[in-house]
Amino acid sequence: MDLPFLLLVGAIGLAIGSFLNVCIGRLPAGESVVSPGSRCPSCRVAIAWYDNVPVVSYLVLRGRCRACRARISFRYPATEIATAGLFVIQALLFGDDLALLVQRLLLTAMLIVLFGTDLETQRLPNVITLPGIAIGAACSLVLPPGIQDSLLGIALGGGVLLAIRWGWKKATGVDGMGLGDVKMLAMVGAFLGWRNVVVVLFLSSIVGAVVGVTVTAVKGRSLTERIPFGTFLALAAYVASLAGEQMMAWYLSSFN
Repeated sequence: MDLPFLLLVGAIGLAIGSFLNVCIGRLPAGESVVSPGSRCPSCRVAIAWYDNVPVVSYLVLRGRCRACRARISFRYPATEIATAGLFVIQALLFGDDLALLVQRLLLTAMLIVLFGTDLETQRLPNVITLPGIAIGAACSLVLPPGIQDSLLGIALGGGVLLAIRWGWKKATGVDGMGLGDVKMLAMVGAFLGWRNVVVVLFLSSIVGAVVGVTVTAVKGRSLTERIPFGTFLALAAYVASLAGEQMMAWYLSSFN
C-alpha cells in the first residue's frame, strides 16, 4: 500500500473523527448531530471553522474554548487521532479491496462511537446499532462474510448475550448487561459473521473480566454493578475485523 493513499485515509480519519466526537456527545441525549453546528459545551457559543480543525485547533487553543476559556475535553483530539490511526491500520490490511475497506471503515467508525458513548454514559444508541445491523447484512450480500454467515452472526450475537443477560439477572437479581450490548453484538455479527462473534465474545469476556476484577479490587465496587461492556465489545470487534478469521483458524487447527 503506497504512502499517499495511507496519508489520504489518515486525513479522512481525522475529519471523520471530528464528526464522531459530535455523535458521542449528542446521540446519548437524543440530540441531532447535524443541527446546530459545533458549539462549546460550556458557553454554547458556535465554534468557527478555524477553531474546528482536527487536532490542530486543540493545540493552537491549548485545550480551551476561545470564547469562555473553559477546558476542552482531551476526548476530542484523542478520538480524532484514534480514528485516523485505526483507519490507516484497516487500509494497510484491506486497501487492495476498496469495497471491503469502505465496509471495514464504516464498522470502525460505528465501533468508535459506541465505545465513546458507553464509556461516558453507559449507553449504546439504537440509532447506531439497529441501522448497523441492516447495513452490515446489506454489505454482506456482496462482501465477506456472505449473507448466510451474516444472518447467523446476527442470530448468534443477539441470542448468546440475551441468554447471558437472562442468566445473570436470574442469579444476581441485577441487569448486569443492557439490551444495547445485545444489539451491538448482533451488529458485529452482521458485519463480520458468526465465527467472529465467537472471537469477539472470547476476547471481550477476558478483557472485561480482568478489568472488572481489577476495578473491584482497587475501588471496592460490587461485582453486581454494571460495567461498560460495550467498550470491550468494541475493542474486541475491531481486533476481529483485522484478524478474527486467522484467530479462529489457528484455534481450530489446535484440535487437528
